[in-house]
Amino acid sequence: MRAAPPEELESSALIDFLADGWGFDVEAVRYAPLGGGSYHWVVQDLEGKRGFVTADDLDQKPWLGDTRDSAFDGLRRAFDTAVALRDGGLGFVAAPISTTRGETVRRFGPQHSVALFPFVDGRPGTFGRYDTAERAALVTMVAELHLVPVVGSSTSRVDLELPGRGRLEAALRELNQTWSGGPLSEPARKLLAPHASDVAELLALSDRLALDVARSSTDWVVTHGEPHGGNVMRVGESHVLVDWDTVALAPPERDLWMLLGDDEEEANGYAAATGHEVDAVAMSFFRLRWDLADIAAFSDLLRSPHHHTEDTEKAYDALKFYVGAPDRWAAILE
Repeated sequence: MRAAPPEELESSALIDFLADGWGFDVEAVRYAPLGGGSYHWVVQDLEGKRGFVTADDLDQKPWLGDTRDSAFDGLRRAFDTAVALRDGGLGFVAAPISTTRGETVRRFGPQHSVALFPFVDGRPGTFGRYDTAERAALVTMVAELHLVPVVGSSTSRVDLELPGRGRLEAALRELNQTWSGGPLSEPARKLLAPHASDVAELLALSDRLALDVARSSTDWVVTHGEPHGGNVMRVGESHVLVDWDTVALAPPERDLWMLLGDDEEEANGYAAATGHEVDAVAMSFFRLRWDLADIAAFSDLLRSPHHHTEDTEKAYDALKFYVGAPDRWAAILE
């Protein structure tokens, strides 16, 4: 369950913000403690129409930018791309509703942004778990997405450099110092310290794989970035893909590593649909990049000022999972 939103995002301020930006006159609002990294509300207007509001913390979006302004610009570009994809005919894209001034997202104070989405009345999936129908639907949607021509200049190009790498390297340099950001800072430091050399080795491996991908991956397509089970919703007999803040031009394997794994039949089906043969090196790179990005994000969160909440507990548990599984990458390091 997502922690309560900060005071800045209190309901009354949000109601006024939606009325001013979208002309959405809120009659009822309910906080929806879902997911992580964002805050969500279900709202209903005077005519009974529902919407889904997302507020993002711009300090927690390293893949979009390393400052609040650059992260907001990256988020705007991502949502602009999602709208273009939906308007271009991809009905499975859960894109935001534009404001009365045509904006896909608005700044809410110095640290946050707010976007309004159509309410999707469906059954959400679960991260890391797919039933047969969900996996097949995701592979089909991703193949269709990858065949779309580049949708204008708003689409960002993924940086093969690790998001948050500077902060992770700073954390590794400071493992002999006390971490005093919050109650889980010292436990996180003690957790990470014995595995510092492993993480450094994985960073070096990521650099080598990134060079290989940069040289060999000529097919850069529009990718979602996180097409996992938690981002797909079952709506009747169809499916909708949500969370498009990670959309970017990239090699197809940025999406495929989450879906195909070692399933040769699905890889062959994707290749038949798109003409792209799956690249094993790129698959390994994006799988490793995911692990390292999470280590970077969670260690940074736990080094920084924080309280003991369900969110920070989840961050600690996730960090423990990644650094406690050195065999996860043993074969490729040999």
